Amino acid sequence: MAKRITGTTPKQDGFRMPGEFEPQDHVFMIWPERPDNWRNGAKPAQKAFTDVATAIRKHTPVTVLVNNSQYANARARLPENIRVVEAASDDAWVRDCGPTFVINGKGEIRGVDWTFNAWGGLVDGLYFPWANDDAIAQKICELQNIDSYRTEGFVLEGGSIHVDGEGTLITTEMCLLSEGRNPHMSKAQIEEMLKNYLNLEKIIWIKDGIDPNETNGHIDDVACYIRPGEVACIWTEDQENPFYDAAQAAYKTLSEATDAKGRKLKVHKLCLTKKPCLLKGADTIDIVQGTLPREDGEISIASYMNFLITNNAVILPQYGDENDALAVQQVQAMFPSYTIEPVRTEEVAFGGGNIHCITQQQPRV
Repeated sequence: MAKRITGTTPKQDGFRMPGEFEPQDHVFMIWPERPDNWRNGAKPAQKAFTDVATAIRKHTPVTVLVNNSQYANARARLPENIRVVEAASDDAWVRDCGPTFVINGKGEIRGVDWTFNAWGGLVDGLYFPWANDDAIAQKICELQNIDSYRTEGFVLEGGSIHVDGEGTLITTEMCLLSEGRNPHMSKAQIEEMLKNYLNLEKIIWIKDGIDPNETNGHIDDVACYIRPGEVACIWTEDQENPFYDAAQAAYKTLSEATDAKGRKLKVHKLCLTKKPCLLKGADTIDIVQGTLPREDGEISIASYMNFLITNNAVILPQYGDENDALAVQQVQAMFPSYTIEPVRTEEVAFGGGNIHCITQQQPRV
């Protein structure tokens, strides 16, 4: 039986968070249905999620969690080789509400169950209530029979961190120091929590992300580790691009950074979309008290960086943009021996995230 571990931390117990490029046993997703977030009753989003799950399944087993009311629909739409499990949730962002897994050298795995408050709680969170989402990490750990640590009162989302598996983490100040998360803690105290729960020696702080209004600037839209000592970072020389300043600043920070092992990082550039990805069909999104209203023409955060690395494959967002093919080419150059699986996901971007945000990997031990 999966149990809660109290009184120790993963670092004390000899567990570390592996890099996303390390071998994986499983990938989790949550079925989208929320009509005040997804357009057209979430049907276009459900197709995109199905396409993503199908691409991942070629390389890694997939489980999709789904609310009771949508179980039959999800089971009918998803391929038979994808496991579908009924579990109550508030929305479909398993990267952020699911567990972060940690492993040790003895073939053991545990989960870290961060407190989730919908990206900012009552300060600037995106919906209320969020109790079902906050329970998802524990449910996944129970489903997989994995013991877990609960960080009661310490808020963190999986999309706000990337690690190299060798003691270094990258994140953004915009997100981790935002007042809706852990305002009672200093930057040094937040670093200490991350070091203890993910077994880290060094944290590289990038100032800003590119989506201040939704996730308060998650790192997974901006940069990620592709292997130890090497990162990918968004890049553009087009000063008209809405993400120009953030991309240039992140690239500069990473180019000057060293990791926990004293290595200077090798930084690979990844293009942004040529044109901003603009929301369409906002009039089909329900307007509900407590949820941000949406308008056509809003810039959706469409970053090619929001990909998932899984077992010698990269599941890569595509937006029907002129730079789609360039993004595939650049990612293939970063991962020469990997299969690149491009998937059209602007429907996911309309909802506020992308492939990395809607997936959470369980590492292999």
